[in-house]
Amino acid sequence: MATDMQAAFAALIGNLTGPGGEFELVKEQVLGAPLTVMRNRERSLADVFAKSERFADADYLVSEEQRVSFAQHTADVRALAHSFAEQYGIGKGDRVAILGANSPQWVEVFWATQVLGAIAVGFNAWWSPPEVAHALDDSTPKLLVVDRKRLNSLGEVDIPVLCLDDDIPRLAAAHTGAPLPQTPIDEDDPAIILYTSGTSGRPKGAVHSNRNAIAVTDFHHFNEKLLESLGAAHPVERRYLLTSPLFHIASLHNLALPSLATGTAVVMYQGSFDPNRVLALIESERVTNWGAVPTMAKRLVESGDFDKYDTSSMTSFALASAPSSPEFKRQVRERIPFAKNSLVDSYGLTESCTGIAVATPVDLAENPGTLGRPTLTVEMEIRDPFGVVLPDGVDGEVCVRAPYIMLGYWNNPAATSAAIDKDRWLHTGDIGSMRDGLLYLNSRRSDLILRGGENVYPTEVEQCLDECPGVIECIVLGAPDEDLGQIVVAVVVTSESDPVTEETLNDWVSKRLAYFKRPARWRITTNRLPRNATGKIARKVVEAPRAGRDGSAVGHDSVPGHTG
Repeated sequence: MATDMQAAFAALIGNLTGPGGEFELVKEQVLGAPLTVMRNRERSLADVFAKSERFADADYLVSEEQRVSFAQHTADVRALAHSFAEQYGIGKGDRVAILGANSPQWVEVFWATQVLGAIAVGFNAWWSPPEVAHALDDSTPKLLVVDRKRLNSLGEVDIPVLCLDDDIPRLAAAHTGAPLPQTPIDEDDPAIILYTSGTSGRPKGAVHSNRNAIAVTDFHHFNEKLLESLGAAHPVERRYLLTSPLFHIASLHNLALPSLATGTAVVMYQGSFDPNRVLALIESERVTNWGAVPTMAKRLVESGDFDKYDTSSMTSFALASAPSSPEFKRQVRERIPFAKNSLVDSYGLTESCTGIAVATPVDLAENPGTLGRPTLTVEMEIRDPFGVVLPDGVDGEVCVRAPYIMLGYWNNPAATSAAIDKDRWLHTGDIGSMRDGLLYLNSRRSDLILRGGENVYPTEVEQCLDECPGVIECIVLGAPDEDLGQIVVAVVVTSESDPVTEETLNDWVSKRLAYFKRPARWRITTNRLPRNATGKIARKVVEAPRAGRDGSAVGHDSVPGHTG
């Protein structure tokens, strides 16, 4: 029976993606390399936007205070694009930076940049002022759009600044009826820059093209059609819950963009995460789909009052943005009613605009620990350090090629060439293996810390600490945490004659790093860190400070009078 179902499913996919199918797959040369792409695709995000008006009065963006239809969204975006072009000189290739919490206005500003052929730059809303300053220097936007909360702490900038809460609604109302701009846009023109922390320190801007983003919308459209063919609800009945920041691919590329293309609603949860507020929103808005980070799912398992809310509308629940154990997935399926038969998992990274592997409920049930099969159009290989493709079951670096893979890093050709080779293969730096077509990941990029779905690279935090007076050397590590998955901890070497204190360190990082990058625990010592034969710090033998019963750090070799 299972074999018959698999054969029928494969035949259905073949009808959709084979010759003459709605989602026919073909090989084309893209930036000098052969990629598998959909033949019947849009050529720009501006074209995707132009066709969205047909969804008329259906909900597109829903928040606690606003309900924006597709027709209203179209009118607002046209008005904003007109204002951006006429009043601020925004044109093709110009950058427009967006710094703010999730809101319908955030999405409208994004689409206004796209119809002008400009580049939307999503700034991390949790960045500290120095981090914002770095991103401004790096991306050199012509316009910065920021919400009221962050506007007050922005400081002086030498470009025009608009407020998401006040100026954007004002401009949309002032230019009602503006025509849609007509801008020639190529598939491989850059459209989006999102920043990802880098192993070399400073965040790097991953540049996504129109082709990259459209490939994601087409993939989601394909999934909608596949579900429809299997008898699921029609796409216009689907309502997607957005709980992760729009400056992440999980929310922007994989929710806001495809929903505009398929006519589905985006229901925005705003404010700090509260399990029961989320359940109430699912009930009131009849949410059908939700992709959550594991930390959210854990809080839902621990505190969700499922008997109090009607969540029967939910048909799909996904874990994304951070790895989770098979045992945790078992708990999720057991404790969260709508996850029992719908839980999926995936593997992705900012350098790819969508997950490059997806595990279905059947995959997870039959193969605990897998991250699933390569996503549609993804080529995946496991390679050794010399680039040789490895056989099934052998660990190596996960390498992928697909139309989802970024153009490169903004203004950073060295980092781009290190990540993407001449044949457009992305070398992820992650270690895993393939077994019977399924991906298993053994370790994420070298020393990456995943705190509640946010990537923290130790090098960036270490470089910040190295500049602090009194710090001789340091190492930043990830420590297990029941709620967040991992937290950031640090071991700092100081001198006996001029020791640094925990208070000084906390004050130093609080002024320079986003809150999620700041160490939660410290061990301050006068003993130098261990190093290997090449002089590099031997990270794996350094003991991370751990929490004592009172929550303070516990470690060895602490400086008398200081936390250790």
